[in-house]
Amino acid sequence: MILDRYFARRFLLSFMTIGGVFLTLVILVDMVEQIRRFQDVNVTFGQIMRLTLLNTPGTIDDILPLLVILSTIALFVSLARSSELVVTRATGRSGIRALAAPAFMGFLIGFLAVTMLNPIAAATSERYQRLADTYRTGGPSVVSFSGEGVWLRQGSDRGQAVIHAAGYGGNPVTLYDVTILSYAPQGGPVRQIRARTAQLDDGVWVLSDAKVWPLTPGLNPETSSEEHATLRIPTTLTEERVRESLGSPEGISIYEMPETIRDLKQAGFSTRRFEVWFQSELARPLFLTAMVLVGAAFTMRHARMGGTGLAALAAVLLGFGLYFVRNFAQILGENGQIPVLLAAWAPPVAALLLTFGLLLHAEDG
Repeated sequence: MILDRYFARRFLLSFMTIGGVFLTLVILVDMVEQIRRFQDVNVTFGQIMRLTLLNTPGTIDDILPLLVILSTIALFVSLARSSELVVTRATGRSGIRALAAPAFMGFLIGFLAVTMLNPIAAATSERYQRLADTYRTGGPSVVSFSGEGVWLRQGSDRGQAVIHAAGYGGNPVTLYDVTILSYAPQGGPVRQIRARTAQLDDGVWVLSDAKVWPLTPGLNPETSSEEHATLRIPTTLTEERVRESLGSPEGISIYEMPETIRDLKQAGFSTRRFEVWFQSELARPLFLTAMVLVGAAFTMRHARMGGTGLAALAAVLLGFGLYFVRNFAQILGENGQIPVLLAAWAPPVAALLLTFGLLLHAEDG
């Protein structure tokens, strides 16, 4: 037990050190990217730093498997160079048994990532997008689901608009059974529009079979209403922004995901991508445990045998390969090619079995 605590503490120290280095790099690189992205917008350095810090948790969440495998490599290379692994084996403890504490720490990091880092990353990503839209257009553009359909909010210097649609088509972005309520910059409603469809086309919504009711005080909305076969409404939303919001689960906390999936089903939308993402998040502790075993499989060897750099490179490449297979399986699951549970759980289970085989071969020949 004392030895397990020692290995766990060493692994945690390696993880915190490497995590601190990558956190600094992520902040610096993302700050440069934010400066480039908002170079045509009048924003201060403080606002750029705010956007950078809001975007950081999501990036760390994405590169967590890399941090875990690098931490494992750093740990076992250090143990091999100090001959601590040799002493451990001399006491009668096998190399696989020595992996118990680092593997548990990898599982614990995955558990904390799912239960704590994921909600933080979801909240900061949503806040980042709202601030980015505000800096660009003067108001946030928000896309959300409910049991009644799709809700969008767009902002500009001309005011805000809330859009509701009963249905959604993805290529090109098309909304069905649309209601638009426009507000003046001071906050009061100025008009209501209903249309059969609204298609997003290069900065405008193209409405078909639209009827417009003015909401100006002193006017009768019905007698002053107008009907249009086609009506074009400017918008700050882009096709990429709408598709990312309507089809991306990354901005939703794992605690809110079951309710979101239920609302999507009620609204008639496909939920496969959200279901695959939800199951993949639940399987993440298992996948990070597999990353620990991958790093250990190539570096649990005495430093005198040589080839440490090549072994570390092989571990990183295998980790990237497993990460690619995991993402590829998710894509197949989202497209309906394989079942949801298979897409989410098969890659981490396969990674565990593969690394166990490598470890058994290395330990027992």
